[in-house]
Parts: sequence; structure tokens; C-alpha cells
Amino acid sequence: MATTLKKRRTRSKKSRKKSGIQQPALSKSQIKVRQRQRAKELKKLTGLVVSTGIVALLVGIALFFVKDEKLAIAGAGGILAVVLCYRYPIPGLWFFLMYMPFSGTVTYWIGGGNALFQLAKDGFYIPAVLALNQQLKRKHQPFLVVKALKQPLYILLVCCGLTLIFVNGLQQLNPQGDKPILLGLLGLKVFIGYFPLITCAFYQIKGKKELLFLMRMTLVLAIICCVLGVIQYQFLASGRCQGTDHLTGDDLFKATLEAKCLVGGSLVYSPSQNMVRLPGTFVAPWQWAWFLISNAAFAFAVAFSDPSPKWRIAGLAGMALVFINAAISGQRIALAVVPLITIILLFLTGQVANLKRFLPVAAGLGVILLGVITTNPEILQERIDSFVSRWQASPPTEFIAEQFAFTTQGDLAILGNGLGRATNSARIFGETKLIETYYPKLIYEIGPLGTLAFLGLVTVITLTTFKTYRSIKEKNLRSFGASLWVFVLFISYNTYYYPLDVDPVAVYYWYFIGVIYRLPDIDKQEQKRLKEEALEMG
Repeated sequence: MATTLKKRRTRSKKSRKKSGIQQPALSKSQIKVRQRQRAKELKKLTGLVVSTGIVALLVGIALFFVKDEKLAIAGAGGILAVVLCYRYPIPGLWFFLMYMPFSGTVTYWIGGGNALFQLAKDGFYIPAVLALNQQLKRKHQPFLVVKALKQPLYILLVCCGLTLIFVNGLQQLNPQGDKPILLGLLGLKVFIGYFPLITCAFYQIKGKKELLFLMRMTLVLAIICCVLGVIQYQFLASGRCQGTDHLTGDDLFKATLEAKCLVGGSLVYSPSQNMVRLPGTFVAPWQWAWFLISNAAFAFAVAFSDPSPKWRIAGLAGMALVFINAAISGQRIALAVVPLITIILLFLTGQVANLKRFLPVAAGLGVILLGVITTNPEILQERIDSFVSRWQASPPTEFIAEQFAFTTQGDLAILGNGLGRATNSARIFGETKLIETYYPKLIYEIGPLGTLAFLGLVTVITLTTFKTYRSIKEKNLRSFGASLWVFVLFISYNTYYYPLDVDPVAVYYWYFIGVIYRLPDIDKQEQKRLKEEALEMG
């Protein structure tokens, strides 16, 4: 009997390694067929890379002689990215997610700020979306994966269409040097251009293997970026990078590209004025702040939900690095929100009651942060003083109220003032207003009707993702879903600044909504695996 139980345990362990599904032994002929298929696919890939590479090289050489080496790199790299991502959309999406945190560094350290490099990430995204759409049509699968989103999405698109036609369109009749239609189209792309990432994520994450790879990859990217952020700070503190402390007057308080250091774009480092704003690997400091806020949720998810103890430890390290960067970056919103969102996650995911996992992670994180605070007490104190003084001078609640008052004063245009009219990245096509809070910005651009339509869409998303993750039975998957849902909830109704307009939140928000919608299918796979294991044990 003992021998029988031992054999059953052995079989159970093997089945776990194979995701619980007993794979039938392949015959020699089947193995040969698979080998031929792989060889054929490899040959196709090699041929595509070689032919595309030759074209890209020729274009790059031509652009080098016509313009400069930066445009040559952008042209050649763009051709390769577009062709390969259209041919292989799923790998293209992985590259898109990997490239995005470093896009600011590539833009300014390789591209010299060239606008083409700022659009480089879309060279991965747009071809992949178009190719995936074609594949879904051939397979008769839906592009909009959740029916509940159809009606609010269509209402929002109608509102945006009315604004584009009757506001931007009428402005086009008397452009006054602007290009209102192009301004509106770019504004629309910035607004909901990454909505298709919901579909991309849904079909990209096919099972638990892909889910774990995604979360671990996101964690590794966060750790790499945070380590680079710490090194950037050390370079500035040691004088290896000059910063802005040597400047005078208002220049002491302005972020500038001339002060860029190691990675990322513009920064201000004037410790004598208690003024530090670091960009990490991104274009601007506040984008780095929202990257840290996003990864507070993602690192938490791995630290508490990953089935592997090694990866949970890595998640703990990621959380610590996010906290450290929130302090040294000088971004007050990161210093406030990173701890806040961690506390919210602890309670809303129920991990605070899971003492077996909570206590080791809390103790480990506490020891790391205590060590950092002990060795650098003045840094934390400076950041806290800066946060308090800023809050007292201009409380966020008053700031948001002022922004709402500005956009609703006078005659409130029912369709807004035009798509893109408050979108900073669209200013190349016309005059734009600087509105630094999200929902007042929407009111200004698409009016109260469009804003209500968007609120309706994100409310449906928030409710359906909540119901989705609550339906999951497997505890680790449920914990992953809870962590991602808290991030979605926070971003859906946040109006402080406009993170949904730019990287990384513009990407992470829509993408991880799709991941949550995929979790029930992964849960069914896990339940099936557990039943098969139970049958083997029985």
C-alpha cells in the first residue's frame, strides 16, 4: 500500500510539472512531423528577417545620406518592427511591453529627441493589433471580448465622433494656422487608442504559464528600471552628473534635457533648493512617478500571489526598490500614493489576514526600508518636508476644484472645445490648453456628454472586472486578479494629473483589464488540472 501511494505521489508531481495534463506519448512519425513543422517555421522566419533586413538596411543607408544617422536608425528599425510584428503579433506584443519602460531612454539617448523615436513603441503595437484583428476574423472570434463593454464603448465613440465632426470640423473651416482635424485624430488616439490592448491581452494570455511569465517579466522590468533609477540618483548626488544645482534663478527649478543623466529625459536636481525631480527611464519625471505607482501594484501581486517562493522574494525586492525610488525621485505623488496603494492592496486583497505570507513579506520589506532610512535619514525627511509644504501651499483638493471651475466657467460647450485641445502631445497640430487634471481635461475637450460617456465606460469596466476576479476559485489567481483590480479601480477614477494620456499608465491600464477578463478561463484550466490530479490520487 505504501508503495502504491508513493507511485501516486510521483505521478502527481509529474503531472504538476506538465500543468496537470497527461500528455500522450508521441510516436516517431508524430515527432518527425513536429520537427518538420518547426524547421519550416524557422525557415520562414529566417527568410522574412533576411528579406526585411535587406530592405531596412537600404532604407537606413538612404536616410543616412539624406538626413542623419538618427533618422536612419529610426527608419530601418521601424521597418523591421512593423513587418515582424505584423507577421508575429503575439511576440510583437511581448516586445511592445518590454520596450515601453525604456522608450524615453531610447528617445533621448539614441534618437536625440526625434519625434519618430517617440512613436517607436507604436511600431510594435499597431501592426500587432491589425494582424490580431485579421486572425480573429478568419477564426470568427470576437474582437470585443466582453459584451458588456459594447454599448458604453459605442456611446463614447459616438460622442467623440460628434466632437470631431462638429467642433474640430468647424474649426477646420477657419483653422488660423492650426490643423484641427489632425489635432482631433491625434487627440482621439491618445484618449482611447490603447483600448484594443484589452483584446490583445485576452488572446495573448492563454494560460497560467503566460500569466506567470507576464507578471514576472513586468517585475523584472520594474527591478531593472528601479536599479537604473537608483544609479541615476547616485550619479547626481556624487557629482558624476551635473544636475541643475549650478544654475541660477528660475532655472534651478525647471526640468531640462541638458541635465539628463544616465537614462531617461529631462530632470531637475537642485538639492540646495530642496528641488529634485528625476525621470528614471522615462521622458519626464511625472511619468516615472506613475510607473512607480503602477508597479507598486504589480510587484505586490508577485510578492503575495506567485506560487514560487523565489519569485515571491523577487516581488519583495521589487516592492522595496519601488519604495526607495518613490523617495529619491522627488515625486511627491509617488511618495504619497505608493505606500497608500500598498495599504489598500493589503486590505482589499485580504492579504493582511493571510499571516503566513503577510508577516514574512512585511518583515522583509520593513528591514530593507529601515536600513535605507537609517543610512539616508535626510533624504526621506527632505521629501516629507517638500510634500507637506506643497500640500499646505496648494492642497490637491483645491487644485482639482480650480481645474473643474476653469473648464466649466462661462458657456459650457456641450460637445467640448475639440478633441486634442488639451492634449499636450497633440500641440504640433495646433494650440492646446494646459489642464493638469484628467476629468476637467475631458470636459474641456469632449464636453460633459463625452465625459459622462467615458465615466460610464470605466464604471462598467470596474464592475465587470470586479465580478470577474471574484468568480475565480484558485487562490493565487484570485489574488492576482484582486491586485490588478485595485490598480484598475484607482486609475479609473483618478483625476489628479492625466496618467491615462501617456506611458506607462495608458498602456498598463487597458492591457491589465484584458488580463483580468482572461482569468476565469485560466481558472477553469486549473480546476480541470486539480480534478485530474484528484482522480490520479483516488
